[in-house]
Order: sequence, then C-alpha cells, then structure tokens
Amino acid sequence: MVMYVLGVVLFALGIAFTVAWHELGHYATARRFGIRVPEFMVGWGRTLFSRRVGETEFGFKVVPIGGYVRMVGMLPPKAGERYGRTRKSGPFQGLIESARAESELQWQLGDETRQFYTRAPWRRIVVMAAGPLMNLILAVGLLAISLLAIGTPGTLTVAYVAQCMLPAPVGGSPSTSECPADAPPTPAAAAGLRPGDTILSLNGVRYERWEDFRRAVRTVGGTVPLVVSRGGQEQTLSITPVQTALARLDGEPGTERAAFLGFAPTTDYQRQSIGFVGGEISRYVSRTGAALAALPGRVPELFGQAFLGRERGLDSPVSVVGVSRLGGEILGHDSPLKPRLVFFLNLLAAVNVSMFLINLLPLPPFDGGHIMAAAWESVRRRLARWRGRADPGPVDLAKLMPVAYVVGVLFIGYSVLVVLADVFNPLRLS
Repeated sequence: MVMYVLGVVLFALGIAFTVAWHELGHYATARRFGIRVPEFMVGWGRTLFSRRVGETEFGFKVVPIGGYVRMVGMLPPKAGERYGRTRKSGPFQGLIESARAESELQWQLGDETRQFYTRAPWRRIVVMAAGPLMNLILAVGLLAISLLAIGTPGTLTVAYVAQCMLPAPVGGSPSTSECPADAPPTPAAAAGLRPGDTILSLNGVRYERWEDFRRAVRTVGGTVPLVVSRGGQEQTLSITPVQTALARLDGEPGTERAAFLGFAPTTDYQRQSIGFVGGEISRYVSRTGAALAALPGRVPELFGQAFLGRERGLDSPVSVVGVSRLGGEILGHDSPLKPRLVFFLNLLAAVNVSMFLINLLPLPPFDGGHIMAAAWESVRRRLARWRGRADPGPVDLAKLMPVAYVVGVLFIGYSVLVVLADVFNPLRLS
C-alpha cells in the first residue's frame, strides 16, 4: 500500500512538472520577445501559494489540473479603441467583451509596446508553439531515459515459466503466486517450455531481440511451432497462445487484448540506439493522434462505463486521476524494478505526447487556436501588400470567444466523464 500511494504521488508530481514544463515554454519565449508576463500558475482556482519574482507572480492553484501563463495583450482591443475604454454589448458581444476585459485586467501604463498582439505573427506562433513543443521534448527525454539508460529485455532466454493462468502484472510478466487446483496451465507450461531455453523462432520467424518477439507474439493465433535451443540442441515445441488482457506496449495507459504465452525472459536489459528512440516517439505520436481523433465517438461508451456499470474497454480513455492511479499500481506491484520503472517512464511520456497533440488543435482556447490566428494574420497582411491595400491589422481572436467557450465546455464535460469512469469503474493493469 505504501508503494502504491508513493506511485500515485510521484505520478501526480510528474504531471504537475509536465504542466509547469509546458508553461515554461510559453514564459521563456514570451520574455525573449519582450512580452510582459504577470502570472505563471500551475493549476486552476484559488491560489494556494505564490511568490513574485521580478514582474511575474509564480504559484500553485487549488485544482491541480492544467495551468496557464498570463501575457499582457493576448487579445487586441476592438479596432479604433484603446484599452480602458467602455464598450457596448449586443448578441454574443457580452462574451467577446468579457474576454477583452479579462485580457485587460493586468494591463498597465508602459505596456503599450509589451503586449502579445503587437508582436509579429511569427513570434506569436513561436510563443504559442513553444508549450506543446516542450511536452514533445519531455516525452523524447523520458523515452530516451527508458530506452538508452535502461533499455529493453535484451535476450530471448527464458527465466521463468508460469505454471497456470493468473493475472499478469505490469509489463506482461507472469505471476509467481501458487496455482489454484482448478487453474488451467499457461500455453508455455503446456508446451513444455523450461527456464534456460533460448527462443529461436516462432511460427517460422526467427527473432533475436525480446522487444521484437513480444510485439510479434501478441498477434499470433492458433497452434504454432516454437523452436528453442535447449542444452545446445534445437527442439520444436507446439504452443497455443491464449487471448487475454495485457498492458499496452505503446506506452498508452490501459490494457489491450493480445496473445499470451506465460513466461518471462531473463532480466538482462539491452540499451537501445537513438534511432530506436526516434521510432518509438513516432509510434507514440501516430497512435495518440488516432486515439484523439476517435474520442468523440467514445462518449456513449464512456457514459455507459461511468453510470451503467458496463465493462471498461481495454483501450478506454483515461483521465489524470486514472493515470495517477495506474502510476501507483505500477510502483506498488510486486515485480522486478526495471519493468516497473520502464512502464512508469513510458506512461508519463505518453501523457506528454497527448498534451503536445491536444494543445496543437487549431481551435480556441487551445494553443493551436492562437497559432492559426497568427498564421492567418500573416497571410492576410501579405495579401494586402500584394494588392496595395492598407494593413488590415491583427486578427480579432476575441470574436471567436463564443467558439472557445463551447469548445471549453465540451472538453471539460468530456474530461469530467472520463474522471467519473475512472472513479466508478477504474481501468486496471491486471
């Protein structure tokens, strides 16, 4: 229980660092381009702790989810007006002007040349893209630690054969618990696999690395030949994998249905190359992007899992609450340290990849909304110059605030639904 609680706390701190790291990208580039930054906060709601350093107040909020960097002049004043003037309201105008007023809260004399909207579009793009890019950099760093410093199981020599089908712990290694009398044998035990055997091929395909073997074995169905080296002699065994829930191999939280054999390799780990890290981060981005695209269609399923007691899908979305609990389960499990540490790092890397992609969505209030507005402003100015017309000025992103509120409400609603599913029907690794 102590290790479980420690895992939850460590993973929650890891997520808080991830948020602060993201905001640091915005803060550092904004300061580099002379934009005044009054606030740098981790979390939302009432301020728990803060300290002013220079002209910026750094602090933590009571709700430890998300964060923000407040920059002066994020939204431009209405054309022909200056900050501080009263404006009229109309249909949807209340939301727009409320957003402008919020942008003006910490504006002061002397900020005329230090406002976000006064910077060249390319600089605003850099400022807003810096946050998501920091998440991508952190994901690469975490995977680099996992793969370059620790590595992956480097041999195909069998260290342990599970004798019966029991829940598998983190990383897919079989349990060492005693077998109940009615427990069926694992495919490895039924096939006669022994500790010390070295896997040579499965279903006619030769493997040299455990990482390649365990990815391939998950797709195997039916009875297939397994060739091993035992005492210097090759032997062919017939093995029939079974389908069960195993921890995902792509670093995403949760499990997936895959073929299971029931043995663990030796604990020797082989450090991977930088190229291998690049391939892994590409797979993470591709899989996470596909998962995000499928999120809207998962709402009915999540509602049933949260409120109707339906079975939690093996690839179900997981909230910050859920991944923190999974972090606790990882460290709290009675299994070798290296697999747990690798899975912990990979899970945190997956969270950063998700933040990278979500924040690049080209809609307000995400960073991508500001990026798209600045890009369109640049295009619009170039077109005006080519046509010999006056500079059209900054894009009035405030007019998209009704869209931002709708997107924000939908995003918050979806997040709450996932949290409820994690509370009432948590996803487990075993």
